[in-house]
Amino acid sequence: MTEVKLHPDWLARIGGEFAQPYMAALKAFLAAERDKGKTIYPRPRDWFAALDATLPHDVRVVILGQDPYHGPGQAHGLCFSVQPGVRVPPSLVNIYKEMQSDLGIPRASHGYLKHWASQGVLLLNNCLTVEAGMAASHQKRGWETFTDAVVAAAAADPAPKVFILWGSHAQKKAANVAGLGAGSPHLILRAPHPSPLSAHNGFFGSRPFSQTNEFLAAQGRGTIDWALPEHPEAGAA
Repeated sequence: MTEVKLHPDWLARIGGEFAQPYMAALKAFLAAERDKGKTIYPRPRDWFAALDATLPHDVRVVILGQDPYHGPGQAHGLCFSVQPGVRVPPSLVNIYKEMQSDLGIPRASHGYLKHWASQGVLLLNNCLTVEAGMAASHQKRGWETFTDAVVAAAAADPAPKVFILWGSHAQKKAANVAGLGAGSPHLILRAPHPSPLSAHNGFFGSRPFSQTNEFLAAQGRGTIDWALPEHPEAGAA
């Protein structure tokens, strides 16, 4: 964790998490895995890239993923996103299909979602690291507790937001976060995960993009431009 620095605005809200015992245990686990020669994605400087890309006062939408992509060159800290030049993963292909069906936006030729993050879409995974080639390998090591705190901090801000929860992991996570219950100022959108294994069980046709913009506009918070630039500029986020 010594390689990571968070923006002061996030530290003011969740900085106390770094002093908790679970974070010390997580740090020790990650160090031990690296000492064993295991490859961990993304690189340490990108573990908190979602928070770097979307500051607390800018958050209008929270999209929750499960864990980072576990293939080489894919994960860079924003859930579902890959750097320019990397093949678009199947789950993101399905997200693009739904976006085209929902809003008529043609599918992007790349998978770099920084354009969304820069507009206040917090692209947060449930776990922030994974072992190469081993999906879900860093679950129940402490990351879930940390990202619970991030979601709780976003929900505690009364400015209306949309929480897009795809899949059971995301939905169970939000169910236990204070501020997302009855009387909440936020909109919660639930659907199956966009993975090819589950997308046909209700993800397709769920219309998350138009529903998000309708809600944000009604709350005076503008809308998200979901169309991605054709030639994005790669970055560390």
